[in-house]
Amino acid sequence: MAPPKVLMVAEKPSIALSIASSISGGQMHSRKGSTDVHEFEGMFIGLPAYFKVTSVIGHVFSVDFPAKYQDWSATDPIDLFQAPIQKTEANPKEKIYALKLSSVLVFKQMMLEERFHRARFSSVTGKDILKAMNCLVEPNKCEALAVDARQEIDLKVGVAFTRYQTGYFQGKYGDLDSRVISYGPCQTPTLGFCVQRYLQITTFKPEKFWALRPHIMVDGYELQLEWERHRLFDMDVALMFQKLVLQDRILEVTDMSEKQESKGRPPGLNTVNLLKIASSALGFGPQMAMQLAERLYIQGFISYPRTESTAYPSSFDFKGTLGALANNPMWGDYVQGLLSDGYHKPQSGTDAGDHPPITPMRSANEDMLERDAWRLYQYVCQHFLGTVSPNCKYIRTKVEFSIGGEFFHCIGLHVTVKGFTSIMPWLAVSEKNLPQFAKGDKIEVSKVELFEGQTAPPDYLSESELISLMEKNGIGTDASISAHINNICERNYVQVQAGRKLVPTALGITLIRGYQCIDPDLCLPDIRGFIEQQINLVAKGEADHSCVVQHVLEQFKQKYSYFVKQIDNMDALFEAQFSPLADSGRALSKCGKCLRYMKYISSQPSRLYCGTCEEVYYLPQKGTIKLYKELTCPLDNFELLIFSMAGPEGKSFPLCPFCYNSPPFEGIDTLFGVSKTGSSGKLGKGTGMPCFLCPHPTCRHSLIAQGVCACPECNGTLVLDPISAPKWRLYCNMCNCLVLLPQGAHRIATTRERCPECDSTIIEVDFNKNTTPLEGGATLHSGCILCDDLLHSLVEVKHGKSFFKRAGRWARARGRGGHRGRGRGLGKMDPKMSFRDF
Repeated sequence: MAPPKVLMVAEKPSIALSIASSISGGQMHSRKGSTDVHEFEGMFIGLPAYFKVTSVIGHVFSVDFPAKYQDWSATDPIDLFQAPIQKTEANPKEKIYALKLSSVLVFKQMMLEERFHRARFSSVTGKDILKAMNCLVEPNKCEALAVDARQEIDLKVGVAFTRYQTGYFQGKYGDLDSRVISYGPCQTPTLGFCVQRYLQITTFKPEKFWALRPHIMVDGYELQLEWERHRLFDMDVALMFQKLVLQDRILEVTDMSEKQESKGRPPGLNTVNLLKIASSALGFGPQMAMQLAERLYIQGFISYPRTESTAYPSSFDFKGTLGALANNPMWGDYVQGLLSDGYHKPQSGTDAGDHPPITPMRSANEDMLERDAWRLYQYVCQHFLGTVSPNCKYIRTKVEFSIGGEFFHCIGLHVTVKGFTSIMPWLAVSEKNLPQFAKGDKIEVSKVELFEGQTAPPDYLSESELISLMEKNGIGTDASISAHINNICERNYVQVQAGRKLVPTALGITLIRGYQCIDPDLCLPDIRGFIEQQINLVAKGEADHSCVVQHVLEQFKQKYSYFVKQIDNMDALFEAQFSPLADSGRALSKCGKCLRYMKYISSQPSRLYCGTCEEVYYLPQKGTIKLYKELTCPLDNFELLIFSMAGPEGKSFPLCPFCYNSPPFEGIDTLFGVSKTGSSGKLGKGTGMPCFLCPHPTCRHSLIAQGVCACPECNGTLVLDPISAPKWRLYCNMCNCLVLLPQGAHRIATTRERCPECDSTIIEVDFNKNTTPLEGGATLHSGCILCDDLLHSLVEVKHGKSFFKRAGRWARARGRGGHRGRGRGLGKMDPKMSFRDF
C-alpha cells in the first residue's frame, strides 16, 4: 500500500521553503513554477507519508460584485445592499487558484481519506514548525465566516456610499482634489478622529493664567519650588498671594518623605504597540512598518507580526529565545547577564487567543538588513529583552514648604536599579538630586516669580495617538489599522506633516462636517464598534453569520436612504468650500454637440466641462493634456486632445473626449480609466477608449491607421507615438513595451501599405540629410521594421523582448484579433462591434 499523500499550502513561497526544509531536513526535490513545489518523504502523524509543499502568494480571493453591478451609471447604489457578491482571484495573472486546485484534485485521486488540518505557528524557525506539525488542529469555520461577514459589510456599505458621493460631488465642483470621494465603515470614523481634533484646535480659546514660582539657594544650588495651587486664572488674586509670600520671605520645611517606587517592565509587544512606536519613535508610517515587519517575519528574524496578545503562553521558551541572541554584537553581553543572573518572566498582559507577542527569533546585525528593517528589528529585540529584565526601581523624595500661608514643594528622584531601562534607555527615569533638608529648616526666598502663561490647544493627532483611539474604539483589527490610516492619506483627506502629525485637508473636514449635519453615526466609532462585537460573536460561534450581515446591512441601507434625501445639507458645505465647475478651469477644446469651448479642469480628476451642454468628460489622469492641432473626431466632431503620460518615457496618444467616455464600439478593451472606477478600483464598463484602441477604418488617428505590428510581450499592438519626434518610438497599446525607431529623423509616418511577408504596416522615414544611412545622400525610405534589413537594424527594443524579422511568434500573431491592430488581421471588423448612430 502506497504511503498517504500530504499536500501543504503555505501563505508565501518563502514560508513554504522554510516548512519543507524543516520537515525534510533539507532533503527535498524542488520544482520551479508560478510558486515552487517541494517534494519529499517524511513522517506525518506517526506514519510514513509523501509530502508536497507549495504556497499561494498573499490572498487567493478578493470579494467583489458581479460584472452587471460594476457599471456606475446602470446601477442604483441602493441596490448594492441586496446585490450578490462573488469571490474572484486576487492575482489572476498568477493562476494560483487553478494551480492549487489541480494539485488538490491530483492528491484526492491518490488519497484513501480526505482530511484537512491547520498548522498554527508564530515563527518560521524549524523548532516552531516541527512543534506545529505535532499539534495540528482543524480549520475553524466560524473564524472564516467572521471574515466573510466583515468583507461583505465593508464592500456593500463602502461602495454604495462611495459611488453616490463621487457621482454627486465630482460633477458639481471643479477644485475637488480627490479622484474618488470614498466612504468606509472603518475609514470614515478614522478620519473623524482627525477632524475632531482639528475642530478642537480651531475652536480653542486660550486663557491667561498666573503661577507663583519661589526660588531658593541651598549650598550654592538654586531650586525652583512648585505651588500647591498650581495656577490661578485671576491676576489680582495671584498678585495678592505673591505679596503675602514676599512679605514673609522665609520658607519653613514642614515635611519630608521618601518612598521606594518601581517602574514596571513592559508586557509583550503586539501589533498595535509596534505600529505606535514605529510612528512616534522610528518615523515609519503604519503601512511601511507592517511591510517591514512582515519581511522580517518571512526571513525568520521575528515571530508573526499580526497579533493582539501581549501575554506569553506558559510554555514559551524564554531561555531558548535569549540563547539565540546571546552572541549578538550589540546586546550579547546584556543577554548573557540575564542568563547568568536569572531573567524575569514578563508582566501579565492580554491573551487574545491568537499568536504570542512579537519576538526576535534569530540574531542579526546591521549589515544583514536594510537600514529601516534593522531599526525595526532592533526595537523588537530591545523590547523583548526589556520584558524579561528586572523592573526599574528608584527613590522618590518629596520636600514640602510653607510661607505666608501658602504651600510649595519639590521632588527628587534617585534610581537604585536601572533594570529594563538599561536596554530601553528612552524609558529611563530622569534623576533629580536635591540638597540636604531637615524638617523645621528656615530658608530665605531669593525671588518670587509671578509666571504668566496661557492655555494651549491640543496638537494635531499623531499616528500613534490615532492608533490608540482606533484600538480603544474597536475601529479595524491589528491587521487592518495600518490600511485604514493609509487610505485616508491616499484619498487626500489628511496629510502627514512633521512629527507624523495628521492634518485634515479641506475635503476631509468638509466630508466629516457633512456627515455630522446629516447623520453623525456615519462618522462616529460607535456603530463600527458594535459591528466588530457582532463579528467577534460569529467568530466564536455565538451568532449566526447571515443574521449579523443582514441586520447590519439593513441598518446602513436605511441610513443611506436618509443620507440621499438630506444630501443638500452636505452640498451647502461643499458649495462654501469649493468652486463650481462653471467657475473653474480654462477654455481648451470645442464641444462636438454645441461647438462651444469646453473648460479643462486640471485638479484631480482632470476633466472637461461644457457649460452649454452641462456635460462632464473625464480624462486620463497623471499626465498633461493639450489640444491636438484642432483636429476633430470623424464620429462626433469633438476636437481631439493629446495626452502625455508623466515621465521621460511616458506614452503620448490622441483621444476624443466623447469616445473616451462613451466608446462607440462594443468589445473594446479599456485600459486608461476615467473617474468612475468599479468597486475594487477597476474600470467600470464602457469607459476609457483612446484613439489607439479605436478600430475606425478611415480615421488617420485610429488603431487601423497608426498600428504598426504585433507586440512581442502581449496581445497588443505597437502604435506610432504621434508627437515623439525627434526621438521616434512605438509603444504597445496594452502593456509597457517600448520600441525606439530611427532617431533624429525629420518625419516618420505610417502608410496604407502592408508588408507582403508579415502583414505589418509599412512605415515611411524621412532621414536627416546630415545623418542619413541611405546611399547618395537620399533621405526618404519606406519599409517594414521587421522585414526591411535597414530599418530593422535601426530599431531598438527599450522595454520588452527583442524581436527578429519574420520571428515565429510574430508570424503566428497574424489574423488573431478582430480589432487589435496591424499584424492582428485587421482586414475586417469584429462582428460584435457596432458604430454609434449619429
